[in-house]
Amino acid sequence: MGNDRRAGWVAAAAGGLLAGAALPPVGWPWLLWPAVVLLWSLTESRTGSVSAPRRFRRGGLWGLAAVLVSHRWLLWLHPLDWIGVPGPLSLPICLALWLAIGLAGALLVGAWTALVGRLDPARPSTALLAAALWGLAEVLLAKGPLFWLGLGAAALPGDRALAGLAAVGGAGFLAALQLLIGWGLWRALRGLPAQRARWLLVTLALVATCHLAGLALLAQAGAEGGDGDGRGDGGRTERWLVLQPAIPTREKFEADQQRRLLQRLAFAQRQAAAAEPPVQGVLLPEGSLALGQLLPEAAPVEVLSGGFRREGLELRSSLLRFEPDQRQAGGWVDKHRVVPLGEWVPLASLWRWSGLSAVGGIEPGTASRLLSRPGGDVGVAICYELSDGAALGAATRQGARWLLASANLDPYPLQLQGQFAALAQLRAIETGRWLVSSANTGPSLLVDAGGQVLEKLPPGRPATGLLTVQQRSTLTPYDRWGETPLIGLALLAGAWRWLSRAPG
Repeated sequence: MGNDRRAGWVAAAAGGLLAGAALPPVGWPWLLWPAVVLLWSLTESRTGSVSAPRRFRRGGLWGLAAVLVSHRWLLWLHPLDWIGVPGPLSLPICLALWLAIGLAGALLVGAWTALVGRLDPARPSTALLAAALWGLAEVLLAKGPLFWLGLGAAALPGDRALAGLAAVGGAGFLAALQLLIGWGLWRALRGLPAQRARWLLVTLALVATCHLAGLALLAQAGAEGGDGDGRGDGGRTERWLVLQPAIPTREKFEADQQRRLLQRLAFAQRQAAAAEPPVQGVLLPEGSLALGQLLPEAAPVEVLSGGFRREGLELRSSLLRFEPDQRQAGGWVDKHRVVPLGEWVPLASLWRWSGLSAVGGIEPGTASRLLSRPGGDVGVAICYELSDGAALGAATRQGARWLLASANLDPYPLQLQGQFAALAQLRAIETGRWLVSSANTGPSLLVDAGGQVLEKLPPGRPATGLLTVQQRSTLTPYDRWGETPLIGLALLAGAWRWLSRAPG
């Protein structure tokens, strides 16, 4: 009995560690599936000796380990002196934040494990329902302030063929698929000898079918031009000069750094204006321009830059649009998902620690991610808004012709840049749109509608690049239907369980 108990805890810890390692930047689902097999094993007890509370704790350990490994980049926030936190408090705060996110993951996975254990995890209807609920939970969490990535991102960058199915059901559908594949392998391992071969063949057939379907969707995305829906935009392209400043966040608002940035921006404006073939404009990352900052020159090119603006008494972090020959912003999209404590202070009217944010406290803007512009509307994600595929899908339905991800990502390590790049690929596949990432320290890159990274600037140092993005108007199934296929799967599984009382 004691050995069984220890084996359960070892399986939980090992599975969670493996899952965390398999997520981007590795992004290799074949490494994730054994971890998911171990997770399914935590949901049952053939002898009945594992109680629901113990399943909850073991599932929680799996979730805790997975989140701590995949989100270890949070420790690079230390030291926090740049946002006014005293030195002795910095490391404890960073550790507390890292552990708090891990405990939140533990709570969610533990609750899922306990629920599945009560529903008899060996039944196919339970597997479908549990997988769909997990996928829908990731979609809902991505709309809140504390979610970055989950199993839905696990297929990138290592298995773009499987990720092609995101064009049908988004990241939530991919998360559910990972769980179903893991469940099939688990059934093959736990079943009677006569059943093992059957379940293994069924699972391998599912994997093969998903890859073939994903490849077909990627090929379709590559073959379709911008006028694939008959709107006649002719596959129009735009060339943008991307400026990667690589200014440390701790130094961003120093006078010398701001002066050098404006000098580089002025040079980039002149360079873009003189380029042949013509360049549409210049892209700068999140938070580049100070509050109220004018452009250094009124050049005949458009500028899209991260910056700050006032909406009444509220401060907003925004993507600002400067029309050609104008020095003052004439359009913008405000950041909607703001970082708790780092940017946004809850109940700020009741209490405020002015040193809590380097920019004095940001308030969220409207939920729409659509930036209207004469040259073609753009879907915008500012920093970790990139994790919300549903919001960019909505912007695409509203008319976005390409996507722009604007980010800072300093002082975080290359691990976070790899995760950001994987999410950029996933968003491009979901929406069928080309995506440009403009980031302070990287990744500044160009991704096509099939999720392939075409160009990338070297990370961590100042650089510029001319990137050509293709406008598209064709809608993917995910653009049209959103999470409807995943919701349908959950309803189908629930109906199956209700109609059939016998184990599957």
